[in-house]
Amino acid sequence: MTPLRIGIDLGGTKIELAALDASGAVRLRRRVATPAGDYDATVAAVRDLVHDADAELGERANVGVATPGAVSLVDGRIKNANSTWLNGKPLKEDLERRLARPVRLANDANCFALSEAVDGAAQDAHVVFGVILGTGVGGGVVVQRRVIVGANAIAGEWGHNPLPSPEPDDHPRPLCYCGRRGCIETFLSGPGLAADHAHVTGERLTPTEVAARAAAGDAGCEATLVRYERRLARAIAGVINTLDPDVIVLGGGLSRLERLYRRVPELWRAHVFSDAVATRLLPPVHGDSSGVRGAAWLWEGA
Repeated sequence: MTPLRIGIDLGGTKIELAALDASGAVRLRRRVATPAGDYDATVAAVRDLVHDADAELGERANVGVATPGAVSLVDGRIKNANSTWLNGKPLKEDLERRLARPVRLANDANCFALSEAVDGAAQDAHVVFGVILGTGVGGGVVVQRRVIVGANAIAGEWGHNPLPSPEPDDHPRPLCYCGRRGCIETFLSGPGLAADHAHVTGERLTPTEVAARAAAGDAGCEATLVRYERRLARAIAGVINTLDPDVIVLGGGLSRLERLYRRVPELWRAHVFSDAVATRLLPPVHGDSSGVRGAAWLWEGA
């Protein structure tokens, strides 16, 4: 088998390719815009990226794909993707036909968690929970460097659980695109943080602007981040009580808030069913590259 692994991160705005050698070193990296809304063009863009990489590398590499949503265990088609033009489509089958080779697909949050478990922040940890705090909120579970998919292909999808232990300022519960109210995603995503700040203060700011103003002493922005930290601590405590991971790694744009790694473990102690909490909360080593690297690592051991 080839020692080369190609990872594809199939995002809503970009498709990124990275080719890793057996040591995890990047041999090649390419990126194109995603043909949003066009399934056939999306498949063709992935095909072209891989064929061009084959030509540059001089060999056919194994291919793994990090995709939004999950592969249905009923019919093999994509479900639950926020890139909605993928939903109901046989993406794995179509890519394998276009590329003339087996393709491994996994949820993008699972790929993030796998990347950080194999050679990132959680390297050598036994149980890892990877968290995405970005436009949406997702999660992935890795045990002994293997992704746990689950009986319904939704392992780690904590973003669509209700925010636990609601406090007065968590009401009214926001409406989620999934049709439910009060999902963790509606509070802890980037848009969720911005909406909460706008609801309380009337100011429409991005999360980056909120963080910058809080650091400069703005009381309203500081209060928004404090609410966010309390909510994140309660949500993660529920994961710890259920999964009891060794390491939790944060990804997505909000993972860049350094204060989270200090404040949230202090806050989650009140909600974890244990006299001590050994779980570590860590920033990612590979950052925005974790998705594409994790897709490549789907072929670890092949």
